[in-house]
Amino acid sequence: MTRVPATPVGLVLVLGLVLVGGRTSGARAAEGGSDSGGSRQIRIALVLDDTTIRPYERLPVEGLQRAVRELGVQGKVVVVPPRSGYLPTFSSLARQKYDLIIALGLNQAPELDAAAREFPDRKFLIVDTSWKEFPDRPKNVVGSFWQVQDPAYLAGYLAGLVERGRPGRDVVGSVGGIPIPTVDRYIAGFAAGARKADPGITTLRGYSGDFYDTEKCRAVALGQIARGAGVLFPVAGQCGDGTLQAAKERHVWGVGVDVDQSYLGPHILTSVTKHWNMDVFETVKALVRGKLRTGRDGVWDLRNGAVGLGKISPKVPRSFVRQVEKIRAQILAGEIKVPAELG
Repeated sequence: MTRVPATPVGLVLVLGLVLVGGRTSGARAAEGGSDSGGSRQIRIALVLDDTTIRPYERLPVEGLQRAVRELGVQGKVVVVPPRSGYLPTFSSLARQKYDLIIALGLNQAPELDAAAREFPDRKFLIVDTSWKEFPDRPKNVVGSFWQVQDPAYLAGYLAGLVERGRPGRDVVGSVGGIPIPTVDRYIAGFAAGARKADPGITTLRGYSGDFYDTEKCRAVALGQIARGAGVLFPVAGQCGDGTLQAAKERHVWGVGVDVDQSYLGPHILTSVTKHWNMDVFETVKALVRGKLRTGRDGVWDLRNGAVGLGKISPKVPRSFVRQVEKIRAQILAGEIKVPAELG
């Protein structure tokens, strides 16, 4: 768990709010209902759970900071008061006529759905959750669809190459949180990539049933290591830290997820990354330019650079890295169709 450091755009903690100061000469929007017919600076709000910003939450914050610097919008990162729920915060921001209100993750989706229906004249973005997850699919919401199976395939391919060169049986494992499509998309790609590199490899799959309890993921990971897994890939949120800890303890490889987790140590083979900062910045840019379309998903993939691999361990032979790059080119050319569902 890390806190976001101070930045040139002035990240400041005040009374439970993380404020990002916008430029006074920035992008402007029409002031609806104004008697004077004037305009005001475009205002963006990002809603987080608490003031301890997790590594994956840094990226949306960085995307908003970039929008403040480059697009001249006003930005505010709002911390939801403990036990209050998200809806009061979303509703308050909507009443203050923020031009775009940004939520993060599936856990915020039900209350964002309610706020979007209550305030149909406001625009909302939800990062890392598809618009199709909303029962009513409100027309003023932009969701995000991440084709993570493709970079997961690359990570699995690298894992297969590494296992093929290791003595003994070739085995890799995935530890999911809960078996839902957004989790299984990663696992399907990873397993398919490993089999591409090593057709005889065994791909293990387990679930912790939890996205937070690291010990549950650690227990599943230890079981897979006992069955011969030399590379472990967690897709389980905070719980996944337990998988990577087990990999470190037992001297096998771990593959990070969502953000580049190479900072955890030399046991990290690579990471499957999602650049949520790009989602935030590009959505704000479309709003500023008057081109933002709601009632849909933004699609983020290898082609637009929103997903990919983090740092690859320097212990990996350069020939393996070149092979991974060749596979990436084949995916982009449409020569490899990566499965998004488990077989």
